[in-house]
Amino acid sequence: MVPHRREGLDVEVLAPDYQRIMPALAARTPQGGLRAKDLAQLLELELVPAKVEGLRAKLKRLEERGWVVQSASGRFAAARASAG
Repeated sequence: MVPHRREGLDVEVLAPDYQRIMPALAARTPQGGLRAKDLAQLLELELVPAKVEGLRAKLKRLEERGWVVQSASGRFAAARASAG
């Protein structure tokens, strides 16, 4: 289960698979974000449809809970911490 992101929560509350995604997005995301396939390559996953689509599903779940944002072009980036 992925908790909704809120002030005071850090990535350690996420399951290990999700914990692995977040630093990769935060550290290596160019302007506009990364496609799921590019992130899969960074995470050294096998670049087959099942692995990439599984990663995309995790990214969508993180997006629904406020951990990542998705651009209209389908690229994902770590959500910025809210100010205040």
